[in-house]
Amino acid sequence: MGDVVLKAEGLRKQFFRKSRESARNFDAVAEVNLQLRAGELVALMGRSGSGKSTLVNMLAGLSVPTEGSVSIGGTDLYALDDVRLSEFRNKMVGVVPQGQTALHSLSVIENVTLPYLMHRVDDGAERRALDLLDRVGIAHLADAYPRELSGGELRRIAIARSLICSPAVLFADEPTGDLDDENTRSVLDFLRGTADGGAAVLVVTHEDSVEGYADRFLRMDSGKCVEAGQADLD
Repeated sequence: MGDVVLKAEGLRKQFFRKSRESARNFDAVAEVNLQLRAGELVALMGRSGSGKSTLVNMLAGLSVPTEGSVSIGGTDLYALDDVRLSEFRNKMVGVVPQGQTALHSLSVIENVTLPYLMHRVDDGAERRALDLLDRVGIAHLADAYPRELSGGELRRIAIARSLICSPAVLFADEPTGDLDDENTRSVLDFLRGTADGGAAVLVVTHEDSVEGYADRFLRMDSGKCVEAGQADLD
């Protein structure tokens, strides 16, 4: 494996919850410490509600932790102001969120190039986008619009878009949700290839088939994240 790209220390996210019986704070994520290295694919698993997406959002710079720190490439994310953090995320972090997030007023290729053009001039963005769309198998749909695409094709747009800026770290939150077996294998193959190309990749997934792709497994339970062997996940 390569050098440590991401380091999280003492990461905690607390929310306030009010019910008829009580009102209290609770930890959605509690005291997480982890590292991600260049060239590795890490699978994060656990039941719904265990804190996986909350953790990913903090690691990606999208949700400020209650306590703790996240550094990518030696830069403390939450020491940056909003403008600098946005620019840093755009350069260093790729995110494949849950669900369908394509902008329906833009074509497929416009959706993919959008993050690149937010902070850069157009110096080959379309060419790179076409290459990524080809790698995920939908280059022929570059000029189509999201309303014309299937769920699996929309997921591939999100993956291509997350890589347009060549991020050092890629987070994929349930990237194979609702996909058939063939599309699931295709997406996992692509994510494995992204890690082999030098990125640190963290995949939130319920897929048993990730066993053949991941270098390490993490498991979340009630906000706590621990290293796990495959036997611990069965």
